[in-house]
Amino acid sequence: MVFSSIPFLYWFLPTVIAVYFIVPRALKNAVLLVFSLGFYAWGEPRFAVFMIAAIVQGYVFGLLIEKYREKKRLKALFTGLSCAVSIGLLVYCKYADFFIKNFNAVTGLSLPLLGIVLPIGISFYTFQILSYTIDVSRGNAAAQKNPITLGAYVAMFPQLIAGPIVRYTDIAAQLDRRSHSVEKIALGTRRFVIGLAKKVLIANQLAELINAFKASGDKSVLFVWVYAIAYSVHIYFDFSGYSDMAIGLGKIFGFDFPENFNYPFISKSGTEFWRRWHMTLGSWFRDYVYIPMGGNRVSKPRWLLNILTVWFLTGFWHGADWTFILWGLFFAALLVAEKLWYLKYLEKSKFLAHIYKILFVTVSFTLFDAPSVGEAFKSIGSLFGLGGLPLVSGEAVYFLRSYAVLLIIGIIGSTPLPKRIVEKISQGGAGKKIMMIAEPAALLLMLAVSTGYLADGSFNPFLYFRF
Repeated sequence: MVFSSIPFLYWFLPTVIAVYFIVPRALKNAVLLVFSLGFYAWGEPRFAVFMIAAIVQGYVFGLLIEKYREKKRLKALFTGLSCAVSIGLLVYCKYADFFIKNFNAVTGLSLPLLGIVLPIGISFYTFQILSYTIDVSRGNAAAQKNPITLGAYVAMFPQLIAGPIVRYTDIAAQLDRRSHSVEKIALGTRRFVIGLAKKVLIANQLAELINAFKASGDKSVLFVWVYAIAYSVHIYFDFSGYSDMAIGLGKIFGFDFPENFNYPFISKSGTEFWRRWHMTLGSWFRDYVYIPMGGNRVSKPRWLLNILTVWFLTGFWHGADWTFILWGLFFAALLVAEKLWYLKYLEKSKFLAHIYKILFVTVSFTLFDAPSVGEAFKSIGSLFGLGGLPLVSGEAVYFLRSYAVLLIIGIIGSTPLPKRIVEKISQGGAGKKIMMIAEPAALLLMLAVSTGYLADGSFNPFLYFRF
């Protein structure tokens, strides 16, 4: 089940909200856990087994880590075992066939692939459990004594399948006691509807352009650029739209989830881009990998190793393919080059910095979307006129004209400009009165149009399912 679906919007969500607000406070976490497991098992019930196993081991090892916190060897043993189980489940489900394929390629053997179907959201909830047990080990959090409460944290459906990656320390207090108000529910609803519109009305429509490019037999340099820009805008609205929906749902149920995006396309460098893009993943790797390895307070060779390790893992986290690994290492090289050589020069010219950032981000997402390393280099080469493609083709002109308005809306919508316009209008007394009517009307319209597209059976993929 996905948020952008009729069953979720008009059956599952109203039901869980009704039950959640009817039951007494003591049962609210239990309601969230039961409905979250149902949400997760909707499409493939057997995947729930992996989640329940992950919750149980996190709960048991969390108690053991806290119990033996003063005995360093036992604490380290139980922390290590919990991390091994969490990472082991992730590696088995997500990376086993990748390792077998590469082993076969190196050795010439033909070991059979396991053909494991990836449990939805396993990359996200694995990192949440890892952060929980590590924070208990570090003394940053107390072990959760109530298994239902811990289960509700891990399985909570708003952020389960696509983040943001919510650490236990972010919402530990809210799991035990949280406030509910009409204002908070209204803010959550507003955020959810905006995220839904971003997903259905922009990301889904751009996905059709992307698929048309891939199916085309009339490619050109212009068409490759249209595809690359469309994909960059698509992935932003797809993922940030889902994050908006998750954050909005969290507010409805009384939680304050961390932000995951902060207008990354206005960045002036790769370094700044990654401070604004998928922020919960970046901060997770910073706090649980980069800093424990020594961060930048080490020798330059060790610092380079730390950077490469973090970005190798960042790429590998996204998918079991060499294209994702190269995508991560691409950003590692970019960030190292900026820090060592030319970031100070970029900061002197905002225009050149934006052009530089757009160029490298577009190239990076072309690599990210490629089905193979060979196809990645072919597509990137085509961006710069290599590969023998004509500069312009009939299909490129046709699709550019067809999607030009949507691309412009997407590009403008990925900046703070719309938000600033709304804030400017709302500052005056008359503007506030206008917005009191216009905003609910606009939200209802977005919900209605999004529902229309979903009811019509329009294309409704979700990119981050595969992660």
